[in-house]
Amino acid sequence: MILRKLLGNWLSETIGEKLEIVVEKVKKMLNDADVDYELLEHEPVYTSDQAARVRGVKLRSGVKALVLKTKLGQFILALVRADKRSDLKAIAKAHGTKKVKLASPAEVLEVTGCEIGSVPPFGHLKTLKTYMDKEILKEGEINFNIGSHAKSVKMKAGDLLNVIDAVVL
Repeated sequence: MILRKLLGNWLSETIGEKLEIVVEKVKKMLNDADVDYELLEHEPVYTSDQAARVRGVKLRSGVKALVLKTKLGQFILALVRADKRSDLKAIAKAHGTKKVKLASPAEVLEVTGCEIGSVPPFGHLKTLKTYMDKEILKEGEINFNIGSHAKSVKMKAGDLLNVIDAVVL
């Protein structure tokens, strides 16, 4: 019992350290690219609705970063507006495969170093091919989590496309 408790504390600390590393990488990347952005620190959010409420923005301005897995076990990243569902068939077709599915929580953590709901839209940080829904570009300002459920960024949608290497669908 004591070992399980110690192991649980160690695991939580390790995950927390990994998430802070992701946050710092995102900030450095945006600073290096000379992108104007606002870093928000807020209560932890786990859904797009919660995130919009705590940020004081419309749901449609949020960007979800979904880790997908191909039939061959390859991982890719799909970016979609928070008020929309991802078109898995279109993403699979663009990627040249027949089918993709959402990665499991354990796979997301392993591949990105982030928990589901906190994955930033920067697949190139983890060499993930990235597909972006063109609807995101219709928003002037977008926002998304950056490796933490309690830290997010607001920035211009066009700047996101300039920073990432994404296929726009």
